Amino acid sequence: MQAIPMTPPVTQTDRAEYVVNARFLAHRITGIQRYAREIASRLGGSPEMLKPSNGKGARGHLWEQLALPRLAGGRLLWSPCGAGPLSYTRQVVTFHDLFPLEHPEWYSAAYAKWYSLMFRRLATNAAHLIAVSSYTKDRLVRQLGCDPDDVTVVYNGPAQSTRLSTTFEAARACAALALPSRRYVLSLSSLEARKNLPTIFAAWRIAQRSLPDNVWLVLAGQQADASVFGKQQLSAIPARVHFTGYVAEEHLAGLYSGASLFLFPSLAEGFGLPLLEAMSCGLRAVTSNNSSLPEVGGDAAFYVDPLDVRELAAAILRHIASENAASAPFLPAMEQASRFCWTDSARRTEDVLQRAAHSRRKVAATDGRRWRVA
Repeated sequence: MQAIPMTPPVTQTDRAEYVVNARFLAHRITGIQRYAREIASRLGGSPEMLKPSNGKGARGHLWEQLALPRLAGGRLLWSPCGAGPLSYTRQVVTFHDLFPLEHPEWYSAAYAKWYSLMFRRLATNAAHLIAVSSYTKDRLVRQLGCDPDDVTVVYNGPAQSTRLSTTFEAARACAALALPSRRYVLSLSSLEARKNLPTIFAAWRIAQRSLPDNVWLVLAGQQADASVFGKQQLSAIPARVHFTGYVAEEHLAGLYSGASLFLFPSLAEGFGLPLLEAMSCGLRAVTSNNSSLPEVGGDAAFYVDPLDVRELAAAILRHIASENAASAPFLPAMEQASRFCWTDSARRTEDVLQRAAHSRRKVAATDGRRWRVA
């Protein structure tokens, strides 16, 4: 189908009705759930949030495929988490990545097969697609043959709770998470194959030989769900590594702000929200030179080959060598992070939803030059 020309944004008094696939409300908050909550809470007109009584696992998928289309009742549906009812065409879907399709080895066989099928169907049938980065849009175009005009880029933003914290807040987070030292290098992510833990461990073994004994590596994030990612086997864990498990919202900013350095050498990201959150807290960040991460970090992050152990080890040592440099907020990172804003993202999402609600055809993407981050 051909994309229709752009039309002027719908005004507040001419607001169309749309509803939200709110299955995400049944899940613990991680990156994708944070995106959905932050955008949905800022949409005008208080759209109806369609949510299941139990949105997890097989029951959640069944609700999404069978009950949700009936509840939507022909109204425009926004599915913000990369999943939605396959039979429902009056739908805008946000894609965060295509990794189950492109890298099935990172997931359980059942999960990769189901999401690969779902991605293909949704990309073909939806009224419009939203991608969380230009990288993800490019993958939709190249892998699934999407028309670029059918995909609008809408970035994530840093949460209000992730901003430079006081020394007291950092100390409180340190105590709440039972950190073994107030000096630490932080890596925050779920413990899954894509997050590249073997390389992090190998680099840490090298780097720690040249670091004082009170400097630790802190890995923050929940254990990966085996039904999604398969069984994960951690390689031998080096000395001075502390696992926090899932970090509650109230301690995130303190955990970030208390760190000397942030590590995020992921094998690939659709956006990379932990990188943005760390930078918004004034952290120096070492991250991968791939996928969406240079879009997020700009000129204010430090890039490495995520498979080069020695390069990562050298970056760790280089950026925490100076105690004064490591303890002071890194202003270029904060400036870069300030270019991303949930309010702007919600406005851009609302524009897409309003256009789709007033059209029965494919909706043209808005001009990317209007977006704050090129």
